[in-house]
Amino acid sequence: MDETTRLAGLIQERLNDTIDAHRIDLEPLGPDAAPLLDEATSFLTGGKRFRALFAVHGYRSVKPIAIDGDIDAEFGALLDVACALELFHAAALIHDDVIDRSDTRRGRPSVHRTFAGLHERHGYRNAPDHFGTSSAILLGDLLQSWSDELMANACDTIPDREAARATRAHFNRMRSEVALGQYLDVLEEQRGGFAEHAEQLDRSTRVLVYKSAKYSVEAPLLIGAALAGASSEQEHALAGFGLPVGVAFQLRDDLLGVFGDEEVTGKPSGDDLIEGKRTVLVTLAREALPGTQRRIFDDLLGTALDKEQVAMLQRTIRGSDAEQQVESMISRNIERAERALTNSDLSPDAIATLSRLAERAARRDA
Repeated sequence: MDETTRLAGLIQERLNDTIDAHRIDLEPLGPDAAPLLDEATSFLTGGKRFRALFAVHGYRSVKPIAIDGDIDAEFGALLDVACALELFHAAALIHDDVIDRSDTRRGRPSVHRTFAGLHERHGYRNAPDHFGTSSAILLGDLLQSWSDELMANACDTIPDREAARATRAHFNRMRSEVALGQYLDVLEEQRGGFAEHAEQLDRSTRVLVYKSAKYSVEAPLLIGAALAGASSEQEHALAGFGLPVGVAFQLRDDLLGVFGDEEVTGKPSGDDLIEGKRTVLVTLAREALPGTQRRIFDDLLGTALDKEQVAMLQRTIRGSDAEQQVESMISRNIERAERALTNSDLSPDAIATLSRLAERAARRDA
């Protein structure tokens, strides 16, 4: 078993143990609470674990630690941090699906659709969709609460109080940035039309950075490194690596949101086009279109598109050269990230692992 596989297994075990412990504590609520806890287990099973992995290797870049021995207090605290990030990420995805009215996630019904289905199967009164939305919001809130508990436990466990405060500060900032980044994304979809190209590209980039890029890579790296007692120079190097990798990660996500294979991504092909996401990809594409074609593009974006209309918009984006521009941006960001770690005071082994992880994040197909 390779190191990454073992680490993913340990994180899954820790997540399962966390949910099981809460399930025992919550037994007095009775069997009616079970579906919410069952969905927590289901939703947190599997996944790519990028944020957890970046946190662990951020720690190891500052303070090498083996992951093939016993789980002592130090390693336990690191696993708690990794799992806290996974719980926060799961909550963000659940809430994001509510906001975007997405029916699927990872090839299965999204949480709000799952609970709407439960409502229908049991013949409950009132609206199934409202019950589904309410249940999904509450599950996301519950996972955020558990995430905070794990982070607090990790910070209480390590003896270095300054490291604990720095870890908590990075975690708190990440949560605020994600919430506001999500709001900016929602706000962008409500605007009556696109802004001038430069302003629109700036808006789309700001959403990309704060809704996803920073919290996908940079924040986990800094949280893990801070737990290990990183110096300001080490944090600076990791931030210089993490942000461009996070940008590349989200740019890949934007490409998958338009061109991804539904059988691989678990989301409908062209989902971002149906939702009307004003991504960097979309912004670059429409700038290259002539006036009439751009107006048609704008009119269709964010509507209930059929498969033929999705395919037409996909062809339009490909013909605009925007896809190639985004691929080039991904490559430039990975190159920039690699340069940030040159001559840094970080573990060479961890740097090599981070480089491999960055490539996986930027070149994935789901």
